[in-house]
Amino acid sequence: MNTKLLTPREKEIFKLLIANNTTKDIATMLNISDKTVRNHISNVMQKLEVNTRYHAVIELVKLGELNLN
Repeated sequence: MNTKLLTPREKEIFKLLIANNTTKDIATMLNISDKTVRNHISNVMQKLEVNTRYHAVIELVKLGELNLN
């Protein structure tokens, strides 16, 4: 998968997810709806061909798109 397919917003949402924020927290921080946050997460999971957020995070770390520090 070409990680360049991830949008800046998708990357931003996953960075906030790994910082232990809920989808509701993220929606509030970004001034978007909770459903929009969930849609971005689902889109990333589809692009990465994974079934869980956890596996999406693992793949994004492996691909160098996320840093857990």
